Amino acid sequence: MRKLSLLLIFVSCFAFSQNKQVLYGFSELPQSLLLNPGGKINYKWHLGIPLLSQIHVNAGSSGLALNDVFADDGRDFNQKLRNAVFNLSNKDFFTLNQQLEIFSVGFSVGRNYDKKGYLSFGLYQETDIIVYFPRDYAILVLEGNQNNINRVFDLGDLSLRGELISVYHVGYNKKVSKKLTYGIRGKIYSSLATVSSINNRGSFVTRPGENNFFDHIFNLDLELQTSGIASLSEDGTEGLGQKLLLGNLGLGLDAGFTYQLSEQLAVDASIQDIGFIRHSKDIENFEVKGDLVFEGINPLFPGAEDNESVEDNIRRVSEDFDNLFEVDTTTTKFTTIRPIKFNAAVKYDFGEKIEEECNCMKKDKTYLNAIGLQLYGIKRPQQPQFALTAFYYRKLFNTLNAKVTYTIDSFSSRNVGLGISTHLGNFNFYVIADNLLEYQNLANAQNVSLQLGFNLIFNKK
Repeated sequence: MRKLSLLLIFVSCFAFSQNKQVLYGFSELPQSLLLNPGGKINYKWHLGIPLLSQIHVNAGSSGLALNDVFADDGRDFNQKLRNAVFNLSNKDFFTLNQQLEIFSVGFSVGRNYDKKGYLSFGLYQETDIIVYFPRDYAILVLEGNQNNINRVFDLGDLSLRGELISVYHVGYNKKVSKKLTYGIRGKIYSSLATVSSINNRGSFVTRPGENNFFDHIFNLDLELQTSGIASLSEDGTEGLGQKLLLGNLGLGLDAGFTYQLSEQLAVDASIQDIGFIRHSKDIENFEVKGDLVFEGINPLFPGAEDNESVEDNIRRVSEDFDNLFEVDTTTTKFTTIRPIKFNAAVKYDFGEKIEEECNCMKKDKTYLNAIGLQLYGIKRPQQPQFALTAFYYRKLFNTLNAKVTYTIDSFSSRNVGLGISTHLGNFNFYVIADNLLEYQNLANAQNVSLQLGFNLIFNKK
């Protein structure tokens, strides 16, 4: 319980996001097929450089920047932490998403003279964590209940989920006609470690007592489900290779399409991770359920003392909880639903490329510029999260393409991103960065993203 309390309060200083608005629709990059299996493809086959084809990390927070708490501005740290607690709500969230592509391969399929299909497959590792800010817990730790008599603390504020998984996937993309392209992708999930605590309910209130000064009343229905954590903490990194292949297994599906409304106007959409993971191995669940009335002379949680650090106060409150409650440990199997993601976009191409030499074999026109709008959504335990992006795409040279984005989301209303992809023969390198306006002072940013990769792309159209 002590470690859990410390985690809930302090992990929320760091966060990550999952939106890949710059990569979405970047059709020169094979990794864009992971966001929309029905995207357009302008190459014959590709091979991702193992472990280097996609390295992706996003960092952010919906309501807190590092400078809000850790800035060296002469203010008392405990006071800054208190201000942060009261400025956040229980709807503020802190998330982490990281991906590492282990291998990726794709190639055209179909009749020799008219290959309109594209088969791709690979393996990637993903970390996905979301923690909602437990506001009433934080206030109870910082203030105690001495000055909060008759206040009902909502213990259902506890809501978090984290997964470390590997994903095996096979996708098929088909160009049906000049107007329509569709695609699907099947997935097998292998969970290395999972922590889930959602749908918690409960309350705590201190009232004037009849037989004593105070009645401390608890109503609890709390549960923390885990798989893979026990063996991971005992064995360390040993056995990770086996879990990568045969952890707790699940199935998933992606689907998407692109439709050309006119020669220059197109719409596309995709849905990802319609799936689940069944946890039946290496399970350890913790439950605290029931009602408890504790009578006493003094408040049960007196709050931080003047000469006491926040960390010492958290430790003392954790010890009080340990003394009051008995935590039941179970090994009940459970199922987690993957966070479903949705993307949609409309794009307008313009600026036709003038060929220096006549190419009688080329049927489709090439445009150097594109503008458009993208919508992103993800289903989360408490409520969906959305982002709206405007973008400009430009073919700078035959070997260099760029995309600039402006995104409004839960983290920021001025998120400017940039993606650059270069082709040197069959070798491709790309780098994508997000929230560029905050790079001068990353500690003041609520969202920062970086993604890069290396591919071999052959017979580019």
